Amino acid sequence: MTQADFQPLAFDVLPEPEMRARADAFLTLMRRRRSLRVFSARPVPRDLIETAIATAGTAPSGANQQPWTFVAIGDPAVKRRIREAAEAEERAFYGGRAGDAWLDALAPLGTDADKSFLETAPWLIAIFGQRWGTAPDGTKVKHYYVPESVGIATGFLIAALHGAGLATLTHTPSPMGFLNEILGRPDAEKPYILLVAGYPAEGATVPRITKKPIGEIAVFIEED
Repeated sequence: MTQADFQPLAFDVLPEPEMRARADAFLTLMRRRRSLRVFSARPVPRDLIETAIATAGTAPSGANQQPWTFVAIGDPAVKRRIREAAEAEERAFYGGRAGDAWLDALAPLGTDADKSFLETAPWLIAIFGQRWGTAPDGTKVKHYYVPESVGIATGFLIAALHGAGLATLTHTPSPMGFLNEILGRPDAEKPYILLVAGYPAEGATVPRITKKPIGEIAVFIEED
């Protein structure tokens, strides 16, 4: 069994007033984040996307296996192919595959089978989970907690992009196997999310929704 290797932790203990100020500032920033479906074609420099993906790569993962692959697509021809494939699945979804209950839940968001943002936005980031890895000798290596790990990394990525001043959308056509084919990804990788990133279109609007207050999403158990 491999021996564990440790190093000193790099960690700054901050004064509580600064901690609260940072926490409040981050909450204010993230409260402004909204999923967007109307994007501008304004270009976004590749290095901004790279930095955000690098931030996602710092996320914790099961056994530190980092079982994710982020494919950033800026090629218009590839984006068109993805749109065509996604809209084919979405037409089936809205045409009956989803069922009435699911469609009723989506109705307040005003979504439909038109996914023009997949071509308009400057970047698409296809997020894959690596169901298994490959050892140097070619044998399969089991990966642990893949969905959980990919979900955490995706959260880091969304926060990083929003913090950089970009809008995003988590698009999840179902099924998404077409992404493996179009992007040339192996069977070991399962597509989880197609993240759209860019600037809002001029005059863009979003559904008027609210988020649950802290009292409805958290329970605190403390010593009396």
